[in-house]
Amino acid sequence: MNGAFRLLKTSVLLTGVAFWIGAAAAAPLPASVGPGPVIDVADDAVPAELAAILRRQLVDYPANVAPGTVIIDTARTYLYFVLGDGKAIRYGIGVGRDGFTWSGVEQVTRKAEWPDWTPPAEMIARQPYLARFTAGGEGNPLGARAIYLGHTQYRIHGTNMPETIGTNVSSGCIRLLNADIIDLYGRVTVGSKIIVLPNRNVVATVANPAAIATPHASDIY
Repeated sequence: MNGAFRLLKTSVLLTGVAFWIGAAAAAPLPASVGPGPVIDVADDAVPAELAAILRRQLVDYPANVAPGTVIIDTARTYLYFVLGDGKAIRYGIGVGRDGFTWSGVEQVTRKAEWPDWTPPAEMIARQPYLARFTAGGEGNPLGARAIYLGHTQYRIHGTNMPETIGTNVSSGCIRLLNADIIDLYGRVTVGSKIIVLPNRNVVATVANPAAIATPHASDIY
């Protein structure tokens, strides 16, 4: 009974957040940009071929959630870090391929810089050619940082394959450019809420094309 109640509560929360954001984003939004560290990203931090809509940017996003919440719009391959006052930082992401997408509410339980990677047994069963362990570093598929979600096997992490941003490519994890995951890593804390939306038509309007700098200096995952 308790499990069913928690599932119902989560479903209601996700539906409500998705509906509220979708309705609010359709309303007229202010053109001004709120206070915050708006700094250009170094030219070599973002691949030249990355589409403009997938680049890190400040957007109007009047979500009815606490500042510091992360909202993942799988359908549109966007991740939002909510700033409050109707603003968010939007990042382009790579998401789960067909059959590996998911939705729900989790919390950040751990963070790691240049994490090691040990693929779970289920992944090895599907792809037995995978290395059983890869030490952290530039060749690691988790990239520069990893943010661990609840007690799941899902992570928000970097990637050494920037061409996969904006695609459905992973086994359920959310990937960002290394420069972007370093930026996000500096903003979220252990305990931060992560909301992964069901596939709905959720839109945010770009408030300022300027990128947001960090506050500190393949299909296998």
